[in-house]
Amino acid sequence: MYTGDIVIHIDEELDTDRIHELERQIGVEHGVYSACMHEKTRHLMVVDFDATEVRPSRIVDSVRARGLHAEMIGF
Repeated sequence: MYTGDIVIHIDEELDTDRIHELERQIGVEHGVYSACMHEKTRHLMVVDFDATEVRPSRIVDSVRARGLHAEMIGF
């Protein structure tokens, strides 16, 4: 098992319900272990994933597919 993590910057301001929904949606995707946003940095999402199962760019694309403007800022 090869774990990795990325930080994704989301341009939009999301309310608490939308943040929790996004965390759940991304967190259950193939190869993803968890996705979470900190209360004080609500525009940054940390995603832990299996680097042998999923590419970081696919995770970012998945966030974008939900109508959000996002980019990876840390790997």
